Amino acid sequence: MTTWIALFPQAQRGYRASALRLAILCCLITATGRMGWGQSQQSGKDWPQFLGPQRNGISDETGLLNSWPDGGPKELWRVPGGVGMSGIVVSRGRMVTLLQKDGEQRLVSLDALTGATIWELGLAPEYRNGMGNGPRATPTIAGDLILAYTGEGILSAVNFQTGKQIWSHCVVKDLQGRVAEYGMASSPLVSGKLVIVTVGAPNATVAAYDTTTGKLAWTAGDDPAGYSSPAVLNLAGKSQLVVYSGASVLGLSPEQGEVLWRHPYETSFDCNIATPLAIKDQIFVSSGENHGSVLLGLQRKENKYTVTEIWKSQGTKSVLRNEWQTSILHEGHLYGFDNVGAAGPVSHLTCINASTGERVWQQLRFGKGNLIAADGKLFLTTVNGELVVARMRSTGYEEVGRGQVLGSTRQAPTLAKGLLYLRDQEEIVCLDVRQP
Repeated sequence: MTTWIALFPQAQRGYRASALRLAILCCLITATGRMGWGQSQQSGKDWPQFLGPQRNGISDETGLLNSWPDGGPKELWRVPGGVGMSGIVVSRGRMVTLLQKDGEQRLVSLDALTGATIWELGLAPEYRNGMGNGPRATPTIAGDLILAYTGEGILSAVNFQTGKQIWSHCVVKDLQGRVAEYGMASSPLVSGKLVIVTVGAPNATVAAYDTTTGKLAWTAGDDPAGYSSPAVLNLAGKSQLVVYSGASVLGLSPEQGEVLWRHPYETSFDCNIATPLAIKDQIFVSSGENHGSVLLGLQRKENKYTVTEIWKSQGTKSVLRNEWQTSILHEGHLYGFDNVGAAGPVSHLTCINASTGERVWQQLRFGKGNLIAADGKLFLTTVNGELVVARMRSTGYEEVGRGQVLGSTRQAPTLAKGLLYLRDQEEIVCLDVRQP
């Protein structure tokens, strides 16, 4: 055939073109097959910030375990970690967290499938505090940047790929504030071109910086910082930055930092920690220290806002007192930890009607812990290091299973592409929670 083609150049060109098309087609088929394999092995979404994609603790992943496997979920890897309360974020095959070891607060990047270290970067000297050492805030991944906030309030932007620091500011010191009693705990929020953190300095309850240059964009508010992480919520027909400070709930313009409204909400020791949640154009906040919960309504007339209390449940008989955990909203119900007393040891896992504040059920003395949700289930970790999976049902508590996986931990789990990431003060663990 080669000799025949050589005698007819036009046919030769046609043959070569056909061969080239065939080769390209084969490559496309092979690549598609590989892509399909990769997607089947790693379907789902990333978890790029505190409390997940929507900053509400909820993932829309499905196909997660419905029964507890013999011996618990399969452990994919376990590696040494470090001290701290920072959570884990995952994006594009990498896992990132902020931890303390060898005298430094370090930002670390690991391969999400193997746990192998990609890079580590020291951001600040070690942070020590009587309520626990190490960094508190969870990093945020936004495009090619990672934004991290240390225990004493140093905000840094780091290149996602290389681990090179782009810029850094000692925010609390620069704005003439003081470090919160239990450390700076605001997980950075990226909104547009800005990164936003609570500071608690004079005229700077909250501050925003340009993510690219690190330039200060605006400051707003006069409240102490508290320990909550801000969120952007759609309220009264407008995208608003909602900040739960140590003394109030604030609504601001994310772009300019203009204070739109303020609702006083003071607690002992400024211990407002949970992240605000939007519930049908309303705002839910909750605090421990025997304080309680409130659902706020927001009405807008021209450029003025009026805040009203739809319902509130306060004091020692409150239906829900979130100590540090943000509750989960699902089908009109809130699932969360009700902490009894002033940071006492007794906590009940509780379900309440979000619209009315009425208690629906309680799992008494469940214990302190943290939680996220996906696929109609709660994934909970206890301070004793257990992983618990339970169905989200307003009819009552229904446990899928539980098992010991870690030492003492306060961090919420992280879910990305069917894999659950957990950490304590010594290790980081990855579990496969997909259905077999």
